Amino acid sequence: MQRDAIDLSTVNIFTLFRKYLVPTLLGMLSISAVTAADGIFVGRGVGSDGIAAINICVPLLMLLVGAGLMIGAGCSVVASIQLSRDNVKAARLNVTQAMAFAGLLAAVISLPVLLFPERAAFLLGSSEHLMPIVKDYMLWYVPSWIFQIWISVSLFVIRLDGAPRMAMWCSVVTSAINVVLDYVFIFPLGWGVRGAAFATSLSLVAGGTMALAYLFFFAKNLRLIPLKFSMTSLKLSVRNIGYQCRIGSSALLGEATMAILMFVGNRVFMRYLGDDGVGAFGIACYYMPFVFMIGNAIAQSAQPIISYNYGLGLNKRVRDTFKLALYTAAVFGIAVMAVFITLPDMLVGLFICLDTPAAGIASEGFPYISAGFVCFILNLAVIGYFQSVERVVPATAFALMRGLVFLVPSFVLLPKVMGVKGIWLAMPLSEMLTAVVILLYYAISSRKWFSCSNAA
Repeated sequence: MQRDAIDLSTVNIFTLFRKYLVPTLLGMLSISAVTAADGIFVGRGVGSDGIAAINICVPLLMLLVGAGLMIGAGCSVVASIQLSRDNVKAARLNVTQAMAFAGLLAAVISLPVLLFPERAAFLLGSSEHLMPIVKDYMLWYVPSWIFQIWISVSLFVIRLDGAPRMAMWCSVVTSAINVVLDYVFIFPLGWGVRGAAFATSLSLVAGGTMALAYLFFFAKNLRLIPLKFSMTSLKLSVRNIGYQCRIGSSALLGEATMAILMFVGNRVFMRYLGDDGVGAFGIACYYMPFVFMIGNAIAQSAQPIISYNYGLGLNKRVRDTFKLALYTAAVFGIAVMAVFITLPDMLVGLFICLDTPAAGIASEGFPYISAGFVCFILNLAVIGYFQSVERVVPATAFALMRGLVFLVPSFVLLPKVMGVKGIWLAMPLSEMLTAVVILLYYAISSRKWFSCSNAA
């Protein structure tokens, strides 16, 4: 079988990784740019209240995207191993089941928010002052969430199908449309936060339509196929989707980490500094997806190479790919940290005027939060490796540590000891503690890390 234009089992590892990383990274950063564009235009057109309102909505969106990444990562690993064994039909079936389940899940999550927007806004931490803006944003944004989750899943599949540039263009076009419409709706038309939400929705519909068109009509091996609806087929679908979600669960936890970071951070900043504190933290949260997407791009670029060679039992290629991913993660982490330490005013000034209280709080906090970026990206690369070789237990355990076990106590305890500075340092401490645990785990079980067995 001629699998695709990229031979994952023989081509030089560095060449393979570069072919995946460049378009994947550009595509991932474009996805983050969709959110950042909202923030910049809202910050300039509405002010820090608009940024705070959007930041309150973001944790729920992060959970939705996390569900998409979970499904996409899981089905990509399963489909990759099936392709390495020359079982194209099973790979197509798994991909189609994943896309169908993703659409159903998005509908289930979106409906309660649309029916009870005020209740949803209150649960997410909105103050009475911000409630009208939060509600307006949700009502115009939530209907497009089904396209958001389809994009999250399909980008994995498109890259695995040997078209990483197509995956990149799906993201780039989405971002470009969002930026243009943000400007038009917020400034000439004066629609404020509602305009930002509408612009994002239209851009997601466009990007999602591109991705679906590729999977329906142009995919080489992973074209979507009709599903059967007999009882036997439904049971098989439930089993396959359950296994995909199990493999990809750490990807959901990765996004959940971002959601928890924003949700708990919003509440802690509100308690200590009020709406200005939430606005300052909101600016930081517009940049955090860029850092997350760098780590995610490295993990996703290594995933098809690792999974395919893992399926063939090629230990050395698995090990070499993982090491290259770690080196890349360290370099990017250091570079991003340096930017945040040296240019905080410039980064904050893109969103709001520097003479506002929220800008001062953000500029002071950026160097502190950036201390965790190297470990942040490295931890994502390690978790992505364990996903790729079907080792669910360590992947899930490390994801839980960075997203819940260490993060929440850090948010609770550090501000009591260090004041506002402690809020900014909560995420760095959580990531550093997780990295220490990973190093200890490697020291104890290093021989098992690169064994091409199907142990979970």
